Amino acid sequence: MSWRSTPPMAPDEVRIYEVKRTDLEGAVIIDGFPSVGLVSSIVANYLIDALHMEQVGIVDSPAFPTVSLIREGEPQHPVRIYAGQPQGRRPGGPGPEKVVAFVSEFQPPPQVVSSLGNVMLSWAQEQRCSLLISPEGLVIERAETEGARRANGPPQVRVYGVASTRRARELYIEPNVTPFQEGVITGVAGVLLNEGRRRGFDVLTFLAEAHPDYPDARAAAKVIETIDHVLLQTIIDPVPLYNEAERIEQQLLSIQRSAHDKASRERPAPSHSPSMYG
Repeated sequence: MSWRSTPPMAPDEVRIYEVKRTDLEGAVIIDGFPSVGLVSSIVANYLIDALHMEQVGIVDSPAFPTVSLIREGEPQHPVRIYAGQPQGRRPGGPGPEKVVAFVSEFQPPPQVVSSLGNVMLSWAQEQRCSLLISPEGLVIERAETEGARRANGPPQVRVYGVASTRRARELYIEPNVTPFQEGVITGVAGVLLNEGRRRGFDVLTFLAEAHPDYPDARAAAKVIETIDHVLLQTIIDPVPLYNEAERIEQQLLSIQRSAHDKASRERPAPSHSPSMYG
């Protein structure tokens, strides 16, 4: 949809606007809306950087935050769509030729979550994409003491999976990760799973054990490894992966703090340095 001469939107309406026409047939889509531990946001941002993906669209709604994210001097919409191609694929690897990422640094308002999931899935079908992945954090209670962590190293992160169709479950989940048997998946990921089942479209959710109180780069890196092993079939060096995930974690944490500080102030305080938001 072009954003020129379009009719006004209802308060809870969601629309996708293309900024660059791209053939996305067969692509794998990554849902990068914030989740527990910001796992999905870190995963999407990592893939955008690693695959040198370019922006192909935006998602807009009157309910989205009225902010402009400034990066390298350029304004960015709160919800963006990127596309690119996996590089360094393993010899004979069956991975997809194209990857698409929806990414945002902000939680979508509750009143648009259902519409957002439906619009994303409809767009995926219109573009003839092959499947959609929602990386998620799974809230856990880590019982290790600080002393045990220091003695045994970082805690191991387990990844679970669930799929919207039997085909996807048998092909991608059961051979690779522990199936997620009982629990609740909320937000955009929950809508995508339910709608994927209704439409017969393959939706995968990979859930990594994550801390709910701060961005969890280790959980996100484990999900990236899982997605790469199951689908992308590229060659990833785990050390730079974890380092980059931690860098993105700090970047997202800084954005959240800036947004929180801005919202909590009645008046902007004078500053001699550039602000995160205009």
